[in-house]
Amino acid sequence: MSLNLSYVDYRIRQRDYLLSITRAIVSRLNLRAVLRLILQASVDMLQGQSGLIALSGPDGEFAFSASYGLPPALVEAFNPLLEEIPEYDEVEEFSIPDMAERLSAIAEETGLLLRQVVALPMIVLAVAGGDKTHEFLGIIFIFRSHSLRFSPDDRQVLASFADYAAIAVNNARFYEAAVTERRRLDALLESSADGVLVLRPDLSIERLNRALSSLTGWSAQDAIGLYHDEVIVWAGQVAKPQRAVVQSKLRLEDAMEEGWPHREERTLYVEGDLRRRNGSFVSVGITYAPLLGRSGRLLNIIGIVRDITRFREADVLKDTFISVVSHELKTPVAIIKGYAETLLNPKARRNPMLVDEMLEVIADESDRLARLVDDLLDASRLQAGGLPFRDVEDVDLRGIIRRVVDRYQPQTQIHTLHIDFPESFPTIRGDPQRLEQVLDNLVSNAIKYSPHGGEIYIKGEAVPAEVILSVGDQGVGIPLEEQERIFDRFYRVENPETRATSGTGLGLYLTRAIIQAHGGRCWVHSTPGQGATFYVALPCETGLALWQG
Repeated sequence: MSLNLSYVDYRIRQRDYLLSITRAIVSRLNLRAVLRLILQASVDMLQGQSGLIALSGPDGEFAFSASYGLPPALVEAFNPLLEEIPEYDEVEEFSIPDMAERLSAIAEETGLLLRQVVALPMIVLAVAGGDKTHEFLGIIFIFRSHSLRFSPDDRQVLASFADYAAIAVNNARFYEAAVTERRRLDALLESSADGVLVLRPDLSIERLNRALSSLTGWSAQDAIGLYHDEVIVWAGQVAKPQRAVVQSKLRLEDAMEEGWPHREERTLYVEGDLRRRNGSFVSVGITYAPLLGRSGRLLNIIGIVRDITRFREADVLKDTFISVVSHELKTPVAIIKGYAETLLNPKARRNPMLVDEMLEVIADESDRLARLVDDLLDASRLQAGGLPFRDVEDVDLRGIIRRVVDRYQPQTQIHTLHIDFPESFPTIRGDPQRLEQVLDNLVSNAIKYSPHGGEIYIKGEAVPAEVILSVGDQGVGIPLEEQERIFDRFYRVENPETRATSGTGLGLYLTRAIIQAHGGRCWVHSTPGQGATFYVALPCETGLALWQG
């Protein structure tokens, strides 16, 4: 009678122990901690000495993930227990072939006293596509060093424990997968070049990434908890629909008041100038998208913020290009057409001197038109990443300057062009046609932008590492704040003295590109009303391989 009572007490204590341990297991989400607790509890409950847990990997192969009561260095010796394990859906069917023989071989190899082993699978019910299946997560191995065999009751207790353990392992795996996915999402958000803004349903800020902090000047620490319109402050907004965008509003707040997001209108795009925290402005486009729960309740609003300054500049550049090209092309074409129509009149052809004069004008305007087209083509090639050079040879810059001066001096009666080069001025390696294009641009500009005439000086100086050319005039000059921008494509100084002067704004842009392609540099010194001097520095040894087309 006392034996039966002791047995009952043992089973009651075992069940209570099982209940307390399973509660602790299912409340933990760290996989390693769960595995350690499972093993320790299993060994203690079944009065074993050691244990192992093997988990199934993505490829279906098993590998030991936790051990208890065994030297870590000897865990690999138990790998034969994991060979040729069949797939099972039910615990009752589980059996590892020849497990006793495998254990004997392992005990002999390791010198461990191992006489009994029990192994039970961890299986959970999984639902995939509406179908219920069993997922084989892993195996619990418990070892005894004494000869007392594991009874059916021992197996039943371990089986009950294995069910809870499988749930705990599954939960821990889901948790680890969720943590990994969150870390992956965090990494994507923080490494994104676009700003990312996460809003709560009340439009308070839950999160913003590093790119948005840099764009707005608001740190995450200062911005989180503020409302959307405290950080996203617009100035001169422009609503601009896109092909993939269903609706466009001036402000997110306005759209929300009108019931956004609608079922058929989920994406909202807002474009305008965003005021940064320091008071400056940047052009941005923001795409807002709602994150809805299963019931349709709004959980978050995700805003993707993109700096569109370059796109805005491209639009302005496109408009400038169309305006400049249409104006500059129209003038020579109109002159050529007018003179050609005059020459079609038989009366005009009776005067040979008038015919020669008209043909000379047509030829000059055709050359002007050809130069304009060449500049446009060069600008296009440069934008595409390359500026072709025709010939690279030793160049005598003095000879080029003389040709340029001989070409322009007869065209003006109010300017005097002076050349000042030392006799020992060296030659350089370069493309003579491109370098003549540079000097042609500089001398042409010096004449155009000194409308009242004056002296124009073209000088050359040689130093050990480079040669320096300068072209100075006594014209209108360039304001200090615009002296760097004049080298930009299509940029022209706008003031009453320069507005009447024709030009595409490409000459200095191409000049700088050609000089840089020769390994050189160019700059300007100017005082408004007192003229300007442009400088070009070219190395005595230069490489053009990257620029040759």
